[in-house]
Amino acid sequence: MQASACTWLKKGKTMDSNKKMKLRYELSGFAQFALPGVLVFVLVVIVPFAYGLYLTFTDWDGVSTAKNFIAFKNYAALFSDKTFWTSMLLTLKYVFFSVVLVNVVAFGLAFLLTSGMKGQNFFRTGFFTPNLIGGVVLGFIWQFIFSNVLVEIGRSTEWGIFSQSWLSDPTKAFWALVIVTVWQLAGYMMIIYIAGFTGMSTDVLEAASIDGATGFTKLRTITIPMMVPSFVICLFLTLSRAFIVYDINLTLTKGGPYESTKMVAMHVYETAFTARNYGVGQAEALFLFLVVAIVSGIQVYIGKKGEIEA
Repeated sequence: MQASACTWLKKGKTMDSNKKMKLRYELSGFAQFALPGVLVFVLVVIVPFAYGLYLTFTDWDGVSTAKNFIAFKNYAALFSDKTFWTSMLLTLKYVFFSVVLVNVVAFGLAFLLTSGMKGQNFFRTGFFTPNLIGGVVLGFIWQFIFSNVLVEIGRSTEWGIFSQSWLSDPTKAFWALVIVTVWQLAGYMMIIYIAGFTGMSTDVLEAASIDGATGFTKLRTITIPMMVPSFVICLFLTLSRAFIVYDINLTLTKGGPYESTKMVAMHVYETAFTARNYGVGQAEALFLFLVVAIVSGIQVYIGKKGEIEA
């Protein structure tokens, strides 16, 4: 009995020591590999977010050292700011058309450039190149095109649509923003769709062809359902980028004419840094963050659900 008890004690001690060694090994691995990333994430994302949340309850002007607590007055100012809601509605309109057109164009290009046409690698590079140009430079380039090149073409050909700069007309200026956004983002989303096309099972497509599915039928019943993961990624990226557009808005239209193209990100910036209502601007930025998070979350949830069903 004593021998068996000693054996059990030794086994218990051995198990405890093994657990301690395993825990020590896991903690060592976490400290070496995960801890630096966690610290960077906390310092760069969590701490600034928490500090920004705190500033929404103060009257800080962005310059002075005084930060007086004013409770929910900044949020009350947000909901009573008609200009903010006008820019938010305009942004929603911009997001809708940009997201739809970017993904339609990108999907069409990807479908075409995976069909085996000659020079498809060259065209892939060409369509992707606009994404490498910064938004500020891109805005100035297209500002020159809309204000000079297209106007000159309109004068030479007597095309009424180009008789004057699109940037001087509120409606056309909005569509100019959409066109530039599509031109910039479609190539990037095209690469994601190309990856989806190349990763599709050829056996399924061949079986569909044997069963008599051709053209649009094969695209609708086979290709699109199998491309749902790519749709989820591309829609998420275009939604998040379209909601916070600022650089193109600033350099292409500067919110004009008559503030008819001022997106919500530009309004938030001007409220916080130009008008020095940093607390209100931070509250508006937080509201925008929540809108983007909710819309993107719903989109991903619906997309993942559709992916599982497909």
